[in-house]
Amino acid sequence: MSEKPWDARLAYRLVYPFRNTALTPNHLTTVRLLFGIAACLAFSLGGYFWTNTGAGLFCLSNFFDHTDGEFARITGKISQSGHKYDLICDAVVNILLFIGIGIGLIHTDLGMYALFMGCLAGIAVAAIFHMRHEIEQTIGKEQARQPNIGAMEAEDVLYLLPVITLSGQLVPFLMLATTGAPLFALWVLRKHHILKPGH
Repeated sequence: MSEKPWDARLAYRLVYPFRNTALTPNHLTTVRLLFGIAACLAFSLGGYFWTNTGAGLFCLSNFFDHTDGEFARITGKISQSGHKYDLICDAVVNILLFIGIGIGLIHTDLGMYALFMGCLAGIAVAAIFHMRHEIEQTIGKEQARQPNIGAMEAEDVLYLLPVITLSGQLVPFLMLATTGAPLFALWVLRKHHILKPGH
């Protein structure tokens, strides 16, 4: 338990009392998906209130992403179909996040470029999730875990979204994502080919 990220530890404590109920991991995955879609819709509306609402909803979605896996391990309800459903929801939520941000920022100086940037970042994120799944199939889920520092994982940076929206820095964030996501996708692609047999 001590090796798990902090949000996974909290998720474990949250779902443990429900281990003998009719709740399933897929129910929790669906809650994560719904929070994520709501967040993306809020971001697409633009403006200070809705972007901050979207950031809060996305953080909840990001947290609930850990509950299904923890609950599956607690109850022994681990399945390949559930894992695939989780990966699909991860991809959908993260892709829509950047598209929603792009739509919401069309009214800024970026204009329609904001939508293009959001789509580019979203496509890069989709590629990352696809390659992550392929890597897991090749070397196993544990060996394909994200880089981490102590109890923090790389994806935990997204918990900073409320700070970004509250400080009005969503435009620089989108610009950074438009550059960073494709570069990270290229890095994952390179690593994936290195890990394949014969490379």
